[in-house]
Amino acid sequence: MTSTVTRTRLAVAVATAGIVVLAGCSSSGSPDKTSASSCAPAKGKVTLQYWNTVPGMDKVVALWNKQHPDVQVETKNISNDQYGTLGNALKADKAPDLAQVGYDELPNLRTQNAFADASACKAATAAKSKFVPWTWSQTSFGGTGVFALPQDTGPMALFVRTDIFKKYDVAVPTTWDEYATAAEKLHKADPGLDITFFDPNNAEWFNGLLWQNSAEMYGYSGGKWQVSVESDKSRQVAEYWQKLISGKLVRTDLANGSTQMYAAYQKDQVASYVGAAWGYSMFRDNLPKQAGKWSIVPMPTWGSGGASGDWGGSTVAFMKGSKHLYESVEFNTWLNSDPQALAMENELGGLYPAANDGLKLPALSKGVPYYGNEKIFDVFADSSKKIDTSFSWGPTQKTVNLALQDAMAKAAAGDGTLTDALAAAQAAALKSMKDQAIPAEAGK
Repeated sequence: MTSTVTRTRLAVAVATAGIVVLAGCSSSGSPDKTSASSCAPAKGKVTLQYWNTVPGMDKVVALWNKQHPDVQVETKNISNDQYGTLGNALKADKAPDLAQVGYDELPNLRTQNAFADASACKAATAAKSKFVPWTWSQTSFGGTGVFALPQDTGPMALFVRTDIFKKYDVAVPTTWDEYATAAEKLHKADPGLDITFFDPNNAEWFNGLLWQNSAEMYGYSGGKWQVSVESDKSRQVAEYWQKLISGKLVRTDLANGSTQMYAAYQKDQVASYVGAAWGYSMFRDNLPKQAGKWSIVPMPTWGSGGASGDWGGSTVAFMKGSKHLYESVEFNTWLNSDPQALAMENELGGLYPAANDGLKLPALSKGVPYYGNEKIFDVFADSSKKIDTSFSWGPTQKTVNLALQDAMAKAAAGDGTLTDALAAAQAAALKSMKDQAIPAEAGK
């Protein structure tokens, strides 16, 4: 994910109405329904369509086109309405060969038969070793099929205004208990200062917090989805943040990436930010006068294990109807694992690569001037290694996110609690699956 442009894309993804269910889609919701598509190379020149939301991707594609005259790629930026545009194209049987799809949207589109299975292509199955394991596990449902290749990730960390913490002699927290204590100390020292903000309209961010605590939202066994949005692990996270909200120790009136958010940080009203790797450029580009005042440290943990979470990240999916799967695999693999392509994507679009080689990019091993020349990407690399690979998304995640956000907004306004929001999301998940005849039951 990338800076504010991508934050807008995330908001659109959540707000967009559900994509129309395609004719012929599986009603079972089974992750292993689609058979592999043919993978014969084309005879003669080929032109592929690739839709995405990443700034500067046209320049990356131009490099491919220069190097591969027989396989040309036309790119289209759909950041204004990513999933609405894809949904309309799928409905009209005019989908591109390849499209950028967030990890959390893959199961939803998978049940709607939106993808081609590229596992018949040896290059597609061989690509597994090129990517960070947990990202590959997100793209291959139940270990079956290759419907997309990972592109970028959002390993989480804690962004800290070290000068504010030093001013009030508050230690930078390493656990969530310490974080709550720090919140109390900072607010007591300055009633106009909060340790961070809780954005009730950002389910993806909250899901990243659940992910860190191994709060599995879904499972799949015995031909049924197991829905456990309202688990004990989830409630632990919800109750923690509810306590901070009730104690007025965090802001609830700021939206991530908004002008109001930057204004609050500019006025020294907020002392930290629980964010993801792509967020490093947000502060650099929008708060230039605070250069040297920020540090990035590991995300506070729940215990000694040091687990982390992921917020955001996308894949490049093989879309249904493509007549050039062989060439699509060729381009997709290059796009997401070639060092030169990865370097351009990081520089132009701010992508934090999902490819193993991408984590070795020279730019990611250097100190970042804005952050006091700290090697901040070492923190994100370590975070990425501590993300639970078993965490999975459900086939109606968009519905769940909308229900979660609606109830979280009410809780932030004093109507109910965040644990109530989990219950609402759980109920929405089960109802939406029932409505689509997807076998599901409440899990533990």
